Amino acid sequence: MACDFFETVTLTGARLYVFAVIEHATRRIRVLGAATAHPTASWVVQAARNLVMDLEESGCRARFLIRDRDGTFPELFDSVLEDAGIEVVPSGIRMPHMNSIMERLVQVCRREFLDRTLIWNQRLLHTLREFEDFYNSHRPHQGITDTRPLQPLPTPITDPDAVAHLDIRRRDRLGGILHEYEHAS
Repeated sequence: MACDFFETVTLTGARLYVFAVIEHATRRIRVLGAATAHPTASWVVQAARNLVMDLEESGCRARFLIRDRDGTFPELFDSVLEDAGIEVVPSGIRMPHMNSIMERLVQVCRREFLDRTLIWNQRLLHTLREFEDFYNSHRPHQGITDTRPLQPLPTPITDPDAVAHLDIRRRDRLGGILHEYEHAS
């Protein structure tokens, strides 16, 4: 797994920080805790506890967590994860590619969602949960053979005549910012 903070600016000009985690193998993301204007040490430690509880709830087992060397991560953050059996691996100094999957997630979140949305205060959390659900259950990922993190692989089409007539429907999410496409049948 890898984790990082990303920030967004609301309509009032306030900067809000969000803690997110991505699993390398499945590309599943988890947006943990609430957005905050001031990520204090206690808030970050609580995010680590939320991550441990979320992993236990879903039955997921992680061995490593990559994080950057941001001063926001206190020593207690690492010890909470190590108590759960997760080894924390800080990224190297001036080595942004070491946490590249997480950096890619932040870019995707900005490009596909945050740059197209006007956020008013704490309404950000609702929209982030919706984006998390969209990302995990519908959006295909090239890194895992165009599958979705929480869905099984689709059955391959063996009959070419089966694709002669496609009845595809579009469902808009978040007021039309995100689109889901599916077969009507």
